[in-house]
Amino acid sequence: MSSTAAHRQWTTADVRRLIPETLLTRLVNRIATEELVSTDYAERVMTQALAFLQACALNPTAALAPSKQVDVGWHTFILYTRDYVKFCDQVAGRFIHHCPTDEEDGASTGHTSTIGATVEAMTAAGLPVDVELWSKAADCDGKCKPDPCSQCHQGCTDSN
Repeated sequence: MSSTAAHRQWTTADVRRLIPETLLTRLVNRIATEELVSTDYAERVMTQALAFLQACALNPTAALAPSKQVDVGWHTFILYTRDYVKFCDQVAGRFIHHCPTDEEDGASTGHTSTIGATVEAMTAAGLPVDVELWSKAADCDGKCKPDPCSQCHQGCTDSN
């Protein structure tokens, strides 16, 4: 039986190798500096952002959404536009757009997946899931309005 990208078991090291080590270091250092977190935590965030983007690549019509913590990694990666475009081309064969929904103007397309659906897609693809970075408790810290953790804190999704 042959193994496809969607059926393989990914390790954290596999996910990290989706981008050059030098780029990973730059992204991690930026997250650590801007978010005032340890480099270990920033590395977890960036690794999960890469795993999330791999899930988006494997599920192009799913409109997956990151958690608040994972979205920080995605936002950081997008700042490095040339590297992000190259990554998208290599991993997804397309640009993985970051599309915020503007709740106040009613522009939400209704295609936003819940974080739970995103974690399910990652798990189904064999990607590692750092539960702490995807949990509602991590996003909301008990202070959320009803179910605000069903999507990225910015209302961001991958659009195809």
